[in-house]
Amino acid sequence: MALKQVSSNKCFEGFQKVFEHDSAELKCKMKFGIYLPPKAETGKCPVLYWLSGLTCTEQNFITKAAFQQAAAQHGLIVVAPDTSPRGCNIEGEDESWDFGTGAGFYVDATEEPWKTNYRMYSYVKDELPKLINANFPTDPERMSVFGHSMGGHGALILALKNPGKYKSVSAFAPICNPIQCQWGKKALGGYLGPDASKWEAYDATHLVKSYSGSRLDILIDQGKDDQFLSAGQLLPDNFIAACTEKKIPVVFRLQQASCFCSPCYFFIASFINDHIKHHAKYLNA
Repeated sequence: MALKQVSSNKCFEGFQKVFEHDSAELKCKMKFGIYLPPKAETGKCPVLYWLSGLTCTEQNFITKAAFQQAAAQHGLIVVAPDTSPRGCNIEGEDESWDFGTGAGFYVDATEEPWKTNYRMYSYVKDELPKLINANFPTDPERMSVFGHSMGGHGALILALKNPGKYKSVSAFAPICNPIQCQWGKKALGGYLGPDASKWEAYDATHLVKSYSGSRLDILIDQGKDDQFLSAGQLLPDNFIAACTEKKIPVVFRLQQASCFCSPCYFFIASFINDHIKHHAKYLNA
């Protein structure tokens, strides 16, 4: 599959690049950011996938999160895809900020008119890794995932639905129990239809209750003053309770920080080194 380089910038002796390609899953052109550490010039490196939140593109993380220095130090390739298909000319896809464009929710839609293009789960799980592994010096056996808000939800469900595929998982202010919050009900209802039992396949709190795969050590950072935490959109307590019942270790850190809209990247940048180190422990083992 052909890649078109959009940009390339030297960064901490590595390169921060952006590429565009035609996606078979999403039936549109997609962009992704990729950081190639200095080590990638001489050998294969593990890959850490970042999933962004509502309204974001590939640019938010690569320009605001300040992860590149830590990625260079630990020899990690970091890939940041877009958050939804773009320009599919679906009626209603640009009507709201929390559904449609910029809000793919990392699910495979089953409802019209979304099911042809809105297949972000399969794109991130299958198509994108194949593309990355075919074009960059990666070690396909060493892969991890993390994300923020909607992307934190995506990271958690990918790890829980695919035991052993990802060496580690972490999240910033993830949507932990989407079948119980307004964001989730809107997105899952729109993409998957009104039968709420079908939503459970994309709900981390539900998935963890039946998880029986290899050990997962989960790291979550949450801003104490996050307006979406107090509004009941994130529901981390439900996820922690389910993990505790299943004896799945979770490090949950309630930080003295907010996490909403654009300023969330100040929060992410404050603790990104801890997350890179968390993943490096498993990816470089």
